[in-house]
This record gives sequence, structure tokens and C-alpha cells, in this order.
Amino acid sequence: MTQMSFSDVEYAGKRKQTRRERFLAEMEQVMPWVKVEHPFRVINRQFGYTKVRFRGPTKNTAQLITLFAVSNLWMARRELLAETREVRL
Repeated sequence: MTQMSFSDVEYAGKRKQTRRERFLAEMEQVMPWVKVEHPFRVINRQFGYTKVRFRGPTKNTAQLITLFAVSNLWMARRELLAETREVRL
């Protein structure tokens, strides 16, 4: 990213916000993207679920529910294993 000049900074302060920018700012207040993004990253990276399999709505829903349940366990593994004083990564 390049450094902004003084005229760019001054113009950015006076520029009217677009509808898209207002919408994105409002959505960020309602649902912070970081909280939403993390479970999907765990599923994609840890469990290799990057492609969608079309096996019917019932089977796809069951697989996603199972993946999110396992993802929640993966994210809470430190707290769950803290009682046994044995943390495995």
C-alpha cells in the first residue's frame, strides 16, 4: 500500500461515504467478521473441507453440522484438556 499524500488525506476526510461503505460499517457493528470467519478457517485448514460435495440437502446439512461440532471441539481443546494438565497440539 502506498503512502497517502496530504491532499489525499484531506480529500478522504471531506468525501461523502458511499452506500456500500455505510452498509459495510453497519454490518461490522452488527456482526463482526472476525467472529464469523474463524470457524470456517478451522474447517478449511484443519479438516481439509475446501470443496462442496453435492449429495443432497439432507446429507450436506448433516456433514456441515458434524464439521462445525468437531470445529468447536478443536477450538476449545485447550480448555477441555486443561483439567488433565495434558495439552496436545
